[in-house]
Amino acid sequence: MARLNLLEETRFEKLVVTVYPNQNIASKHIARRIADLIIHKQSANETAVLGLATGITPIGVYEELVRLHQEENLSFKNVVTFNLDEYFPMKPASAQSYVCFMKQHLLDHIDIDTTNVHIPDGTLALEDIPAFCLDYEKRITALGGLDLQILGIGRTGHIGFNEPGSAPNSGTRLVTLDDLTRSDASRDFGGKIHVPTKAITMGIGTIFKAREIILMAWNKKKAPIIKKAVEGEISSDVPATYLQLSDHVEFVLDEDAASELTRFNTPWLVKDCVWDEKTIKKAVIWLANTLDKPILKLTEEDYNNNGMAQLATEKGPVYNINIHIFNKIQHTITGWPGGKANADDSQRPERAKPDKKRVLLFSPHPDDDVISMGGTFIRLVDQGHDVHVAYQTSGNTAVWDDETLRLVEFARDLSKTVSPDNDKLDSLYTEMRQFLESKQPNQMDTKEIQTVKGLIRKGEAFTAARFAGLEDYHIHFMALPFYERAKTQRNPITEDDIRLTVDLLQQVKPHQIFAAGDFADPHGTHKVCFDVILQALNRLKQEEWLKDCWLWLYRGAWHEFETYEIEMAVPLSPQEVERKRYAIFKHQSQKDRPVFPGDDSREFWVRAEDRTRETAKAYDKLGLAEYEAMEAFVRWRF
Repeated sequence: MARLNLLEETRFEKLVVTVYPNQNIASKHIARRIADLIIHKQSANETAVLGLATGITPIGVYEELVRLHQEENLSFKNVVTFNLDEYFPMKPASAQSYVCFMKQHLLDHIDIDTTNVHIPDGTLALEDIPAFCLDYEKRITALGGLDLQILGIGRTGHIGFNEPGSAPNSGTRLVTLDDLTRSDASRDFGGKIHVPTKAITMGIGTIFKAREIILMAWNKKKAPIIKKAVEGEISSDVPATYLQLSDHVEFVLDEDAASELTRFNTPWLVKDCVWDEKTIKKAVIWLANTLDKPILKLTEEDYNNNGMAQLATEKGPVYNINIHIFNKIQHTITGWPGGKANADDSQRPERAKPDKKRVLLFSPHPDDDVISMGGTFIRLVDQGHDVHVAYQTSGNTAVWDDETLRLVEFARDLSKTVSPDNDKLDSLYTEMRQFLESKQPNQMDTKEIQTVKGLIRKGEAFTAARFAGLEDYHIHFMALPFYERAKTQRNPITEDDIRLTVDLLQQVKPHQIFAAGDFADPHGTHKVCFDVILQALNRLKQEEWLKDCWLWLYRGAWHEFETYEIEMAVPLSPQEVERKRYAIFKHQSQKDRPVFPGDDSREFWVRAEDRTRETAKAYDKLGLAEYEAMEAFVRWRF
């Protein structure tokens, strides 16, 4: 019976999918399977032939394999490896090379024979590449083929660097990289302009010959392409869909990467559900959007024809369900994000008491506060709450070099005007200019340049917060140390980050905390900043003031909460949208084109306005009041 239920639940999935609670658990399971393969081959006196991948996804697997080697004596002496790909052109000693990546994360920490390691050569002359690729294929064949190939997946659906348009029988070859792939790699190279346009990659046909294939994917950023790869039609537009043709492939996902698969996203389409409040709200909103109807116009026939007959039967009549969900959504809307004094708060998202709240707004980057919740920020100040803002990082990587030099020139010239004999800034300017003229892509700036860039972001943050109505002593530029460490370390959070956050929380003792919950941030900074806050709050869990403190999450310029998730929606008038825009404009270094824009070419203020306008339209489509814009929040219960 359990087997039949699973088959029913996964009937939209065209290949085997295993979902783990998080990527750490999943990575350890994959590493264990690789280790078992190696040990089995050792016992038979055979060679284990592994196909390896690069990128963030397999790092946890490699860390666990290193641990197994160092702590459990797993030997790699009988292992031969073939890497999927390499940028072209690319020197092996370059920080962005996959040779460097594999050494850093695996090869330098295990006992593998270096002659058994094969990685495509990014230094070849163009005319030598076809012969090299043919030889790469022959080496794999001579060893009997790959025993196990591990894969990641790009947002274009590429596996290896087999971009859309790749043929299912393709072999190792030189390819041109998709524009989105290059955008995703831009941070590693110090800007998209420096990302190579080509790469040497194993072909899909080569991958297919492996006796076992494991494709890994973590986090919500990968969820849309995973749904296409697992449930979509086979198409060259999404090369990973070709894996549906293999009987030896398994997708290993964390819950976030699996979140858009039918069995998780719309489970009522594949099985009977436990109809709790969250599931009912999600299902009714989904039905209204699917049929393009306001909630109060949904009928019993609509429920029955769209997989929701069980809900209608168990919780009906459907009109009562509709009214209940309509009211729940209606009650998320408030013009009083700090709570409305002397009002019944039983149907409001925030408490009425205390009338004037101490509010601490955490901003991971120096502009997230105004971009993500600028209208709410201004309204909290206007409504008389005791608002503090804390900028968690310096943001000093996101300033153009020429902008930095321009401002130092200004400071130098001003200094000469005030004190003609002062030549300290003159020499600093000369040193900075010499460095920047010879700076290599993704090369770390000197301490002096980092300081100047940080001061630029700090000045802009203070100006925007003052525009919102704050006094300087309510503006905290934390510059958490992890931000600098993150440039060279993978796990940068340490005691100093937590201590600084604990001290600020103790100083303010807020009734409300606002923090960034946009973990799709391509730079990863938002997630690290949030983890620091959670660890600090955990240290303070015995504090009396924390018992009356609520934590609200906002999202930034990358994507918004789903409508069913929203617990507080703050409507903005056209005038408030304009005030928010002017606050964003104070961040001049991020106009007109930020250093790291992600894959969205719009300016941040445009993204912010479009995002909040889309949220308002989503509410309007469901039959609620029509607003110019809405900022959305979800409460984190700790």
